[in-house]
Amino acid sequence: MVIALSKSRRILTEHLPAPLRRWFVLIWPFLALMSLFYSIFVRLRSLFFRFGFLKSNRLPVPVISIGNLTTGGTGKTPCTEFVARHLRQLGLRVTILSRGFGSVLGYLNDESRVIEENLPDVPLLQGADRTAMGQIAIDELETEVLLLDDGMQHRTLARNLEIVLIDATDPFGGGWLLPAGLLREPKSALRRAHAILITHSDLVEPTVLEQLHKSVSRIAPKAVIAHAVHEPLSWVDAILPGEPLPLTERPLGPVAILCGIGNPDGFVTTLERLGLKVTHQRRFKDHHEYTRLDIQELEAWAEKLPVGTWLATTQKDMVKLKLGGLGGRKMLALRIGLKLTTGRDRFLAVIDRHGLGGADFAKELPLAPLRPELALNAQPCDRKSPSYILRTLTVTGGI
Repeated sequence: MVIALSKSRRILTEHLPAPLRRWFVLIWPFLALMSLFYSIFVRLRSLFFRFGFLKSNRLPVPVISIGNLTTGGTGKTPCTEFVARHLRQLGLRVTILSRGFGSVLGYLNDESRVIEENLPDVPLLQGADRTAMGQIAIDELETEVLLLDDGMQHRTLARNLEIVLIDATDPFGGGWLLPAGLLREPKSALRRAHAILITHSDLVEPTVLEQLHKSVSRIAPKAVIAHAVHEPLSWVDAILPGEPLPLTERPLGPVAILCGIGNPDGFVTTLERLGLKVTHQRRFKDHHEYTRLDIQELEAWAEKLPVGTWLATTQKDMVKLKLGGLGGRKMLALRIGLKLTTGRDRFLAVIDRHGLGGADFAKELPLAPLRPELALNAQPCDRKSPSYILRTLTVTGGI
């Protein structure tokens, strides 16, 4: 209990507003009590789905869910891109369904905008009622496979394949369910997974990764377990977002970063591994929407940086900032891709077997190497076409 409380305190103090952090000891009992009630609710809900008291809607095409146990930071967006590219290379028409957490009505959220920028040939529909959106994708876009982004807890839509991501640096969010920890569901929920992807596997010691692998395999012995890293692909300039720059084409000198993501430490480590010296940082909460006041403050911050310092951010932040620089300094975004280091073949095989229902074409077609660019058979999306317009469609409904 002492270890779990210590982890929970470390995590929560990073998410609590600054004025409340000093009162953590007083706040903790209330958070733990709320966590207990939330745990009861989640477990009852799971039992209701298991025994049929709550129903899942099934669509006439395969549905692949990509989700996680904890809130933020596991790398769902690069994984969604990875799976979508694999399906496109098989010649399949794919549509991504997103809940759109953190979005403003009528607009895509940050992750969706990144996917739209990196996969212009894959329609993305965003809204609460993903069953309705899935049916629209089938009827209007002739979609053959649906990808359910952040779908593990969205059980009202039945899925053929459940892919769950776990962050190796903090796999179980302090061991407590929300709000005392970062777990959305108990660890036992991993038993629903067909495939489990341990991300950021290069950011922990091999012995820690091995222990985590064993722990996960005990919980979900039937699941395929693979390891992945988030690999830098290129730089993105907000002025020319469609023309990625090689990793070597960057300004010289130290770099200052600004980001609003779930795992900022991982971003810093990635930059340092590229040989960059990170000297200054501005961090915001995950899904932060930058306001005019934020931009003004960042401009003032950037102007005071030492001479020769340039700015780096994430692609997720760049699509919201849409700025090529701040305070007279150049700013580039780092584009990240998913690379499977262990279990790649088994991971792709489980997609073909479960996600595509064992269709013959999935076994007969050779799997082309995954590349950062789009598959050769991908068709560009006309921004005036119905498929593009439908990407921004918001369908209201229940969760």
